[in-house]
Amino acid sequence: MDEQKDTFGVEAILRVLEVPVSTFYDWRNAAANPCDRKLRDAELTVLIKEIHAGSDGTYGSPRIHAMLHRQGQAVSRKRVERLMREADIAGVCPARKARTTIRNPDDPLSDDLVKRNFTADAPDKLWVTDLTMIPTGEGPLWLASIKDAFSRRIVGWHTSPTADTALVLTALEYALALRKPPSDGTLIHHADHGCQYTSIALTSRLAKVGIAASMGTVGDSFDNALAENMWSVIKTERIRRRELPTRADADRELFEYIDSFYNTRRIQKRLGWRSPDEYEAAYWNGEDLTVPATKTPPAIDAAPTPPPVQPTRTQRALTPISTP
Repeated sequence: MDEQKDTFGVEAILRVLEVPVSTFYDWRNAAANPCDRKLRDAELTVLIKEIHAGSDGTYGSPRIHAMLHRQGQAVSRKRVERLMREADIAGVCPARKARTTIRNPDDPLSDDLVKRNFTADAPDKLWVTDLTMIPTGEGPLWLASIKDAFSRRIVGWHTSPTADTALVLTALEYALALRKPPSDGTLIHHADHGCQYTSIALTSRLAKVGIAASMGTVGDSFDNALAENMWSVIKTERIRRRELPTRADADRELFEYIDSFYNTRRIQKRLGWRSPDEYEAAYWNGEDLTVPATKTPPAIDAAPTPPPVQPTRTQRALTPISTP
């Protein structure tokens, strides 16, 4: 309109466009003098984009809404959803899972000590573990990890070109070195029926360090659902969104995601919109860990006590691991 009004005139252009003159001037006046609501929308949109970018584009409206409230921004969930739609911002969605569990029928099985109750009242009461395959340009890279059911923190993980017992043993050793759990049998190590987890080497190691072994029923993914969920999250939020020409590329992406984002910064609803590290820090500080009953999470003003430092990838590679 500004480019053509001197040539044809405003009213002539509006007649061709079939737009009332009053409507045009009302729109221009509103654009030049936005109302408080429009100004607030613009301010929130900037914050939403920053939070979304800070999550590597993974956060949807629930987590962005929670993060805004943590920053002291009073805003409704529906408003966040509307502004995300208008800004063409969305989170990521999981894909279907491939089968990786192969059972050895000759190996003895442990009892199911969990019974699908993936909760714990303190750290190092219940660890769930599993392994998965990550495709790369060089071939498959296998990832084994261990998650603490209390805080959902990944306490140990390791990768290998082969899905053997050494892979799961090394992941266990990293978890033992980091957490130093009790050896009185109060910690449960829950896995599926993969031959790596039913092996004599792993079950002997668990018995040696005083950890109770547990396994679900055969062929039932719900019996190890918390561990299975790890793969959905990691692959959806990082692996499937990256090109991985080499195993080293995949290993680097896993380190950046698990140690630099998931454990330290990725908030979860079940943790009261805290990250795993924040949740454990709150536990050790004696804070109330009750998840808020309302849909509005409280703002967090003070920084939590720093959690135990996760070894860097270089330290992990250089740290000697003693296996039986």
